[in-house]
Amino acid sequence: MHKVQFRQMKDGTKEEYEFLEKHESEYAAGLPDRILTALRNLENTLSGYQVSRLEHSLQTATRAEADGADEEMVLAALIHDIGDDLSPYNHSQLAASIIRPYVRPEVTWIINQHGLFQNYYYIHFFGGNPNERDYLKDHPWYQKCVEFCEKWDQASFDPDYPTKPLEYFEPLVRKIFSRPAFSKQYVGSQTMGKSSIDIAMSGVSA
Repeated sequence: MHKVQFRQMKDGTKEEYEFLEKHESEYAAGLPDRILTALRNLENTLSGYQVSRLEHSLQTATRAEADGADEEMVLAALIHDIGDDLSPYNHSQLAASIIRPYVRPEVTWIINQHGLFQNYYYIHFFGGNPNERDYLKDHPWYQKCVEFCEKWDQASFDPDYPTKPLEYFEPLVRKIFSRPAFSKQYVGSQTMGKSSIDIAMSGVSA
């Protein structure tokens, strides 16, 4: 079989879906390479800062590692702006969706909310409320997201900071994005359906 015969999914057979599942599994195995390519592409995205988006991402991850963050959080720091190209107005949610099947819910929640929390530093210049994030103040991961932004994200626009290259982080990218998706070993009891992480990502305390 080279292609399935059905033209509507409801007409597919067990054999056809097994065939497609094999192709999907093989394609999914290439995710680390696609993540690394997407990160490299950040070198030529949003301009105007003293560092490129890639350098900002690398610097954020470097700072996280230097502060003793665990592997999942370092990876999250590395990919937190990976959605800038395709999702400039909700890049946080895109990055969170990418990382969600491979890390604990806390990490996903922080990445999902970091855009809102970053508003604290500049949104008042445009008439916005820098404290809008405070509606989440009772969430158990609120303070960790504050610290993610204060110590790593908003601080990582320094062209003189000794930032590690992407090659340094490549083994970590391959390690975590090669995990079995939604494995309870890494993400706990969350599933692909409605779960505690869906609730947490909506801003309601899990």
